Amino acid sequence: MGNWLASHWLSVLFLVSWLGLNMFLFVYAFLNYEQSDKYYYTRQILGFCNRSLRKPLDHNLLFHKLVAYMICIFTAIHVIAHLFNFERYSRSQQAMDGSLAFVLSNLSRHEKEKDSWLNPIHSPNTTVMHATFTSVAGLTGVIATTALVLMVTSAMEFIRRNYFELFWYTHHLFIVYIICLGIHGLGGIVRRQTEESMDESHPHNCSKSFLEWDKYEWSCRRPHFVGHPPESWKWILAPIAVYIFERTLRFYRSRQKVVITKAVMHPSKVLELQMCKRGFSMEVGQYIFVNCPSISFLEWHPFTLTSAPEEEFFSIHIRAAGDWTENLIRTFEQRPSPMPRIAVDGPFGTVSEDVFQYEVAVLIGAGIGVTPFASILKSIWYKFQRADHKLKTQKIYFYWICRETGAFAWFNNLLNSLEQEMEELGKMDFLNYRLFLTDWDSDIAGHAALNFDKATDVLTGLKQKTSFGRPMWDNEFSRIAAAHPKSVVGVFLCGPRTLAKSLRKCCQRYSSLDPRKVQFYFNKETF
Repeated sequence: MGNWLASHWLSVLFLVSWLGLNMFLFVYAFLNYEQSDKYYYTRQILGFCNRSLRKPLDHNLLFHKLVAYMICIFTAIHVIAHLFNFERYSRSQQAMDGSLAFVLSNLSRHEKEKDSWLNPIHSPNTTVMHATFTSVAGLTGVIATTALVLMVTSAMEFIRRNYFELFWYTHHLFIVYIICLGIHGLGGIVRRQTEESMDESHPHNCSKSFLEWDKYEWSCRRPHFVGHPPESWKWILAPIAVYIFERTLRFYRSRQKVVITKAVMHPSKVLELQMCKRGFSMEVGQYIFVNCPSISFLEWHPFTLTSAPEEEFFSIHIRAAGDWTENLIRTFEQRPSPMPRIAVDGPFGTVSEDVFQYEVAVLIGAGIGVTPFASILKSIWYKFQRADHKLKTQKIYFYWICRETGAFAWFNNLLNSLEQEMEELGKMDFLNYRLFLTDWDSDIAGHAALNFDKATDVLTGLKQKTSFGRPMWDNEFSRIAAAHPKSVVGVFLCGPRTLAKSLRKCCQRYSSLDPRKVQFYFNKETF
């Protein structure tokens, strides 16, 4: 056993170091997931870089998941290796055959220094279970592994979507996990031979003559072993320091007063909140975290800002999609006086911030996923009002896919204002928008068909007619590529994963191999 450790110490250190590196990345990835303003500032710092360098920042949640998977894999290897080792430790202690393994297991009986042991099972009567739960390394390992299993299982999409509170609270077991990780190495399970002992009893020279150790002056001395110093704290210290600083900053910002200036209930059970906060500054497409202490003191939920940077307030639209949002909407429907206190943290950056960096932008929203594009469209309206000549974008294609007609009422006024503004300025070609209704019956379709010749759509009151069904994306991309043969087109989606998969394929299919011709860049909002 000691010979194997001496011969393979480099492999052991590599495995430990690799696990440590993954833990560093895990903590860093968690910070990227939890602390979105660090992600936002990083995007700002890299703002001068090209799209290829900035794009990985938009996949911080995917990075978080991938590192978590690696942690699970290496934790499984780590635990399985310990189980095999403890079984070998137990057999070596009970061997009573005078083998090298037996002699190494009983070093502490011959040494004045009781810490000079190699086998953590110190007597034949000690069971593996007893050694596990009475040692620092064993107990912290069991607790950390249990916390990891709970975090991973509760993060499955089904639980996250339907039982968010369970996911949210269980995921904060990472605090227990990190504490156990920091003290896990204090037990000294991983041992090494001291340098003085190596000079006196090198494994290659003395492993075969272990029966003569200390018998003669010229024979090898009994080896001395010490615990390897803990290393994990080195990997987690910096991320934890950043995390503590970040949480302190976020707590300070969340305590700043937020004034709700307006609360509006829209069709399809959507609540609009307009708010003001001193020193609040935003960009298009950003989002904030919202907390309502009267509902839950610890829960913070992300919501995309639907207001424009040019407006004096900031707003969000909240759709009932879970216990927390339903309780919030119910609270405002009851119209208490005064209104419930709302805490806000943010704003934080997303991929939609880059929309004005493209010559042509394609905006695709599904249901409530239209919210980041409401901010963009409002900002465009203000830019045209103020004759902003710095606007790089020359054309916008906007697609909104909804299940029910009531959802279109959220932003009818905005789209109607944009139509009028573009018409007055002679820029009707700047905005091309299409509305798609996916859940409809024959009565709705028949009513729309009978009134098709009218100047405005009977469902929305807009000049653009509502389409029934889903967009034919191949036709849409083909048309855009033909209309802009030498342009860089940014495709922005806030919607389901299946739609993202289709759009990503279309971006690849219709991008020209010639970099001087049309190129589609896909961007998806991720929370």
